[in-house]
Amino acid sequence: MQYNKVEICGVNTAKLKVLSEQEQTELLRRVKEGDQQAREELIKGNLRLVLSVIQRFTNRGENMDDLFQIGCIGLMKAIDGFDVSLGVKFSTYGVPMILGELRRYLRDNNTIRVSRSLKDIAYRAMQEKERLTNLNGKEPTVEEIAKNLGLKRTDVVMALESIVEPVSLYEPVFSDGGDTIYVMDQLGDHNDDKNWLDEIALKEAIHNLSDREKRIMSMRFFSGKTQMEVAAEIGISQAQVSRLEKGAIQKIKNEL
Repeated sequence: MQYNKVEICGVNTAKLKVLSEQEQTELLRRVKEGDQQAREELIKGNLRLVLSVIQRFTNRGENMDDLFQIGCIGLMKAIDGFDVSLGVKFSTYGVPMILGELRRYLRDNNTIRVSRSLKDIAYRAMQEKERLTNLNGKEPTVEEIAKNLGLKRTDVVMALESIVEPVSLYEPVFSDGGDTIYVMDQLGDHNDDKNWLDEIALKEAIHNLSDREKRIMSMRFFSGKTQMEVAAEIGISQAQVSRLEKGAIQKIKNEL
């Protein structure tokens, strides 16, 4: 999918139909009666829902056409499994189902190998999570999932963590006035004495920094604090800390 186009998988997204709640309910009722035409209409009428969900996975290097197709599979499963007697909106049930299908696809195509036993536990845990969410109208705790599956909490946590796809350190998490904060900015620096900021030459180079810049650099690279921790202690925003930190590093580089 290209951002300057409205076509994905050969579908013109600008012309996708949007169903009203009344139309959704009527089509769902007909689907439960075995009406295949109603099922097709319901699928086409919820393609925008799929499109909105896959937007969460942009900038990850994934083929958006592939994700759209996987999302449609999740949509069809949601339609087939939805219980009209629950009295909840279809999207409340559909979105988690679509997300689950996408995450399973991304997990199974992950380059990091995960044992089959861990995958099986993770699948069961995710299915139980979806079941309890639909039953109670809220997400269950890990303890509740583990108890229902007859497993230890630590086993469930380990299984779920093993299938989470890696995140790039350069993935943006927040932007404020042009100052982008990346995942790596959220991490403290606990490197050993070989860290380049611990070198004597660099210690000498920072003498021209302002008192605030020196304090930020010391807290970030000598104390190993995150930008959020520094911001809270100094009393400024994380975006400001990020900007001051980058400016100070650039000054040091210029002097070196």
